[in-house]
Amino acid sequence: MKRSEVNDILAWAEAFIRSYGYVLPPFAYWSPAQMKARRADIAGIVDARLGWDITDYGKGDFPGMGLFLFTVRNGNAADLPRGRGMLYAEKIMISRRDQIAPMHRHDVKAEDIINRGGGTLALKLYMSAPDGSIDKSARVHVPTDGVWRELEPGGILRLAPGESVTLLPGVWHAFWGEDKDVLIGEVSTVNDDETDNVFAEPIARFSQIEEDVEPTHLLVSDYRKWLG
Repeated sequence: MKRSEVNDILAWAEAFIRSYGYVLPPFAYWSPAQMKARRADIAGIVDARLGWDITDYGKGDFPGMGLFLFTVRNGNAADLPRGRGMLYAEKIMISRRDQIAPMHRHDVKAEDIINRGGGTLALKLYMSAPDGSIDKSARVHVPTDGVWRELEPGGILRLAPGESVTLLPGVWHAFWGEDKDVLIGEVSTVNDDETDNVFAEPIARFSQIEEDVEPTHLLVSDYRKWLG
């Protein structure tokens, strides 16, 4: 992706989020220079990888396969074995109309996916086989706002604004906005996007950025390069 495209998506996404009454935390609006100047104070942001995240999964077709995310809070995976500490994470995301977030699962993360507004959020779901691969014979069972739903393998679960689904580790899922762009909330176990995304196809979780202009804001995938 070109940095100019990333900057345009950031501006559009922030306006879309605000249109539903959701306001991002103050650090969302810091420039790269501000983040560099405050580097000694923001280990909690950098280490937890809080902030802006835009991906086209390395395919170069963001409108067709992509996702906008902003990680608002995130705990430490090292605390999970102890069962104490900040064991949770929160994201706000946008799935554009007919924009696919490709089929994947998580080994550790359990997550609630919440339609916060906009169109219908469609999710294609499979269970895992014993070896972790997609089980195309097992029926899917997922809780939706406290009510269990059953679908055929590869069935489509549709969530209207206000509805949610809980996806436990191992549940394969792909999703998209079906009729309009959708604002999505995610509440989950500690999030590790570098190691806990297993994709059905060989794709990249993070995009390579072509620096054709200066960044408006840094992405979480920029932190190592820009902030050390």
